[in-house]
Amino acid sequence: MRVKMILPALTEAKSPLFRPIKYSLFPPLGLATLAAYLAPDDEIDLQDEHVETLSLDDDPELVVIQVYITNASRAYRHADHYRKRGAHVCLGGLHVTSLPEEAAAHADTIFLGPGEDTWPEFLADFRAGRARDRYVAPAKRSIHGIPPIRRDLIKRKLYLVPNSIVVSRGCPHRCDFCYKEAFFEGGNSYYVQKVDEALAEIERLPGRHLYFLDDHLFGDRRFATMLFDGMKGMGRLWQSAATVNSVLKPGLLEKAADAGLRSLFVGFENLDERNLREHRKVQNLGRDYAACIQRLHSQGVMVNGSFVFGMDGDGPDVFSRTVEWAVSQGIETATFHVMTPYPSTGLFQRIEQEGRLLHRDWDLYDTRHTVFRPARLTPDQLEEGYWRAYREFYTWRNIFSGATAHEELSGSLRHFAYAAGWKKCEPLWHLLIRAKRVARGLPFLEAVLDGLGRVGRQSRTRDAVSEVPSPYVTLDGETYTP
Repeated sequence: MRVKMILPALTEAKSPLFRPIKYSLFPPLGLATLAAYLAPDDEIDLQDEHVETLSLDDDPELVVIQVYITNASRAYRHADHYRKRGAHVCLGGLHVTSLPEEAAAHADTIFLGPGEDTWPEFLADFRAGRARDRYVAPAKRSIHGIPPIRRDLIKRKLYLVPNSIVVSRGCPHRCDFCYKEAFFEGGNSYYVQKVDEALAEIERLPGRHLYFLDDHLFGDRRFATMLFDGMKGMGRLWQSAATVNSVLKPGLLEKAADAGLRSLFVGFENLDERNLREHRKVQNLGRDYAACIQRLHSQGVMVNGSFVFGMDGDGPDVFSRTVEWAVSQGIETATFHVMTPYPSTGLFQRIEQEGRLLHRDWDLYDTRHTVFRPARLTPDQLEEGYWRAYREFYTWRNIFSGATAHEELSGSLRHFAYAAGWKKCEPLWHLLIRAKRVARGLPFLEAVLDGLGRVGRQSRTRDAVSEVPSPYVTLDGETYTP
């Protein structure tokens, strides 16, 4: 059987003038996971439009397209194209689950929810000539025993981080702005792989660097503990994401650092606890952000802080206030977002009911454009402030200021190298993208990660860790119990 698998790109990622490096970071792991269920003699063509020009003049029997909100229009065009050519077109992903009727108009079969449990069923039905038009993930879901990912289909040289991996699904928390909530609705929304299977997948990956794309790698403490124990001694350098609460709990972060953790994405989201409470970001309530950052740095782990602008409590000062705080804390890199009400989320329903939704142009639901009327800002103020925050955080002055916030020279040097290498070398990254040699940047990334982890952790002492302030303190100083 001839199978075509496509990850459509955003318009920005296809610009002939400039392509941000963030679109060349990770390969389409979800499609490569589904490809593992196909037969050995199936002809599979996996294409990622972010890093290559799609070939659309072929005649596959089966076409599988992954759809998320900001690539939906391109995904639908590709789907319509292949349906006209006689292919059976399947659509799945976050956007399909959120708006199934919209997606169904462009597909022969749609998939709602995670696909590991329904994809094998569809393949059997398709080969028997009785494929249904809709497959819904069951309430009880599992990734135990899934076949090894078809990494042979991934064009490694086109990605800075080809060794991406996911060992869990979903998140144990339920923030009202999170798009993943709709995806896992109707069943278990957080579950993990077997530790032995996760370690076996890690062993298959060449080189040293890994990036765990899990929404919350620390979400199941027992699983994470066994995983980090198993990884210790592998000599890996890795990055991942976790919550403020999980970082502040004793024991687990130390195991992660011993196993090679060198950089962590942390969702701080907002400095106003009223905003966090309104959006059910309960895992951040009563937590001392400064203590979280200090604890990570004491373990030689860099911080990529995530912040959201446009919550109802945010006024015109939120942008400069957030940037100043992040710089003063020595956060190495920051990711800013315009609050975006995704379809089927609690936030979307509330904004729509209040008549504050501006439009449904999904191409602009990218956390860079304002798509609703904020409470204390104009749409233009929110959008302009977002861009200003990025410019200010990554000025040379603030990169130097953030670097000097570290107590040790090694921490300052790693901060400068990572922040400057990420944002101030964008023309060089663009040249590597154009030359299809992005993977050439991986040794630099590994060198920075290796140096910062090894040097930063050599100076750590048990006394220093024990002096980290209590995590159960709100931003305004009010004490909470865990």
